[in-house]
Amino acid sequence: MKKITIKKEPKIRAVSEQADALNPRSGSFPIVGIGASAGGVEALEEFFENMATNSGMSFVVIQHLSPDHKGMMPEILQRTTSMKVIQAADNLEVVPNHIYVIPPNKSMDILNGSLHLSIPVEHKGLRLPIDRFFRSLAGDKEENSIGIILSGMGSDGSEGIKAIKEKNGIVLVQDPQSAKFDGMPGSAISTGLIDIIAPANELPSRLISLLKKSPAISMDVNNNENISSLQKILILLHTQTGHDFSSYKKATLYRRIERRMNVHQILKITDYVRYLQENPIELDILFKELLIGVTNFFRDPAMWDKLRDQVLPALFHTLPNGYIFRVWVTACSTGEEAYSFAIVFKEAVSTLKMTKNISLQIFATDVDDDAIIEARKGIFRTNIISDVSPERISQFFTKNESTFSINNSIRELVVFATHDLIKDPPFTKLDILLCRNILIYMESDLQKKLINLFYSSLKAGGIMILGSSESVQQNEKLFSPIDNKLKIFKRSISPVEVEKMELPSSYFRTDSIVKEESPSVKVSHNIQTFVEQQVLHRYSPASVLINKDGDILYITGRTGKYLEPATGKANLNIYSMAREGLRYELLSAIGKAKKSNEPIYLRNIIVGTNGGKQIVNITVQSTEKPDEFKDTILIIFTDVDSPELIVTNKSNSGDGNITNYDHEHENDYQRCLQELQNTREAMQTSQEELKSTNEELQSTNEELQSTNEELTTSKEEMQSLNEELQTVNLELQTKVNDYMQASSDMKNLLNSTEIATLFLDRKFNIRRFTDSMTKIFKLRQSDVGRPFTDMVSDLQYPEMVNDAKEVLRSLVFKERDLETHDKRWYKVRIMPYRTLDERIEGLVITFIDITVAKKLEAELKESVRILLEHNLYKP
Repeated sequence: MKKITIKKEPKIRAVSEQADALNPRSGSFPIVGIGASAGGVEALEEFFENMATNSGMSFVVIQHLSPDHKGMMPEILQRTTSMKVIQAADNLEVVPNHIYVIPPNKSMDILNGSLHLSIPVEHKGLRLPIDRFFRSLAGDKEENSIGIILSGMGSDGSEGIKAIKEKNGIVLVQDPQSAKFDGMPGSAISTGLIDIIAPANELPSRLISLLKKSPAISMDVNNNENISSLQKILILLHTQTGHDFSSYKKATLYRRIERRMNVHQILKITDYVRYLQENPIELDILFKELLIGVTNFFRDPAMWDKLRDQVLPALFHTLPNGYIFRVWVTACSTGEEAYSFAIVFKEAVSTLKMTKNISLQIFATDVDDDAIIEARKGIFRTNIISDVSPERISQFFTKNESTFSINNSIRELVVFATHDLIKDPPFTKLDILLCRNILIYMESDLQKKLINLFYSSLKAGGIMILGSSESVQQNEKLFSPIDNKLKIFKRSISPVEVEKMELPSSYFRTDSIVKEESPSVKVSHNIQTFVEQQVLHRYSPASVLINKDGDILYITGRTGKYLEPATGKANLNIYSMAREGLRYELLSAIGKAKKSNEPIYLRNIIVGTNGGKQIVNITVQSTEKPDEFKDTILIIFTDVDSPELIVTNKSNSGDGNITNYDHEHENDYQRCLQELQNTREAMQTSQEELKSTNEELQSTNEELQSTNEELTTSKEEMQSLNEELQTVNLELQTKVNDYMQASSDMKNLLNSTEIATLFLDRKFNIRRFTDSMTKIFKLRQSDVGRPFTDMVSDLQYPEMVNDAKEVLRSLVFKERDLETHDKRWYKVRIMPYRTLDERIEGLVITFIDITVAKKLEAELKESVRILLEHNLYKP
């Protein structure tokens, strides 16, 4: 421990000097939530070794812990810092310069600056304590909330940092390259909301520097120079992104701009304007900062329950059968709110068991292209289990390896699109409109315009739902409250004249305007094209163009001699329309043409016509180019006009005009038909067998899919258990290192005293001995565990075993001075071995070398004797 202190002292002093000048905003001290999992013990040690003890901040450590493991984290962290480390307790008030550690098998929240513990809720073995605490921290401390993500597996914490960023807090992440496990840091970085990324040992200085040098302390929003700089920034943003933020609240804009200035350590907004001009990439980052889309499934659960149980059923009763229910979700971000509405709609319809057929169409829009792309995917992290109940997860989501996918039955109800409320035309004829937590960022004039816009978009009696901090107080004539607390409003049924708004011209475009803007186009005829069409129409052979399924796409010339409509429902398929003699020949030729780019020729095919027969040559050719006609097939019919081969109705009269060649051809033809029929029957049998096999494979696939889901769940549980074991292992390793250090210290202490010591168990077996014992007993390290009575010694002490037994019985130590065979003297002390809990587990025998003292004593006695003999000494 001393070694660590000496090593880190210069860094701590440097950080401490910065911390002395730290002045937290609003007179309230920041609270730092630190999330860690596997590999987090080392990262936490590095962090607190470099954090000043007088930073003015409070630290709350949230770690994935085994439910039945007694955590040692407070003891481990206490060795790395002089701040007081406390295991959190219920209703414990948080104070600055203290560290609080979550206890095992608990979830933790913070409210009014006090910690509150509860029993954790699991779903399929997953718990998300970091996300939960970060959300409560953001709600309680707002801009004084700080979130830090350290080493760990999974994605816990990624949703929580969004809530912190929404409240203008600060988010730091350990550099994934320095983390033992980069799952949690990587997932947090992928949100794009991180202020600082650095190794764990550098995060303290970066954090204190960020807080100390915050421009927010001195920025005056009414200063003319600051106002001018803000307008320049808005112009740059509009030029780069096409979006206008001039009607957003200035305080909100300043806070977002301040955050980017903090990251780059820019103290003046004028300098930041110049930085934006020189770095266009920073404009994109600032645009994302202004559009922080914090959303989650079923935010404000009471509102969704009211919507499902009361609002939607009341609307359903007034709707006709076959009605299409139209909903607009504005500022949808990554789609959670839109999907939440679709789920609630499904649940409401299922609960009512209506006979009406009411379908749903949701338009979900946002200005952020990247957010819309993510929303369309419908793939979410496992963190959603903290917001979505297990019943909804199993019914409306599909579990992947490490994510959840929204089911197609929900996904197909939502249409996502990029849309700007301020400049793009709105959706109309809506039944419900959700605009939650966006008006709070806008000036009152723009709020009023948008409320008027929403009034025009909704049908009479339509429902508008706002965020928890939004209202329509200035527009009470347009909307009446259904539930003021939950911010659910109903559009007035009677028409109300609304104030004219400056909306995009496309919103007011009429058909007449469109017609004026679209003048008629004169077609210029081409002589070559006209002549070619006439020649093809009159002199080219009959042909048809079909697709790969045999459906006719185009016909040229007269094809009546070869094709005829089939009876029954109209069917333009070549196989159904082919006349007698062509059907089976075409089937074979088309099959060959699909496999080859070469033309297939059929010669002298006899086709039955009305009242006679016709001999035809056929060419079948597959098409490769252009691409739009790929996989189509062209069939060309050419009549054979040969007197010897023409067969007329006389052949049926028996007048002898049929040649031998005709008979042979007819026999071959009939034989081919029979073989084709047999082939078709065999093919049908094979199809039935394949269908049966396919059904078995589908059944097997379902079983394998079920097994895969079970294995995925088991894998997640094992991963969670592995994280907990990693933490426990690191704690135990630290404990083992402590024990090894203590053992080394004790060994060095005993050896330095040069007192030979022998430790025995209750059966007098050797447990341990010091190096000096080898001078008295013939001992080696391999003798540990053997009875000490088996050892050879130089001591003249035959009563040693009896004395040892007596001490073990009476628990009273014995002490004697003994001589060895080589004239050495030792003071032997036999004492009971007592454990910390006062149990007797053996004996401790010490041998103190008193040879010098004995020699001096003998010499003294001899001197006294001589003096007495000569009467020179009187006692």
